Amino acid sequence: MKKAAKYSSTPTPPDVLREVPGPTIGGDESMGMVRTQIYLTRAEHGFIAAEAARRGEPMAAVIRSYIDDKMRLPDSAWAANPMLEPTPTDAGLELPEDAAINHDHYLYGAPKKYVKKRGQWVLAEPEAGR
Repeated sequence: MKKAAKYSSTPTPPDVLREVPGPTIGGDESMGMVRTQIYLTRAEHGFIAAEAARRGEPMAAVIRSYIDDKMRLPDSAWAANPMLEPTPTDAGLELPEDAAINHDHYLYGAPKKYVKKRGQWVLAEPEAGR
């Protein structure tokens, strides 16, 4: 009599990926491709199928090219990015010495978290009744 096969109902963890050789993001051949499955609406599927036929490529290649395009950072991100500008200064602005570490106190009236003792900033004692 044959032994019954044991099947596990536990799915494979998502961090265990099956890689296959092939091109990856940016054409880096050193990393394998990860097999995945996606659900598309009929309209999305039709669009990808038509684009694949127009290009003469598999649908997977078209989808990867769209993902690669979205992952590429445009040159304008470096040329016109206000986050890369120097921090503006305001010569007339006067802030307390502990404005950065006790900002909730100055903005919202919360108790100070830090106080200066002997030249060092230390955690403040909790206020009674709060």
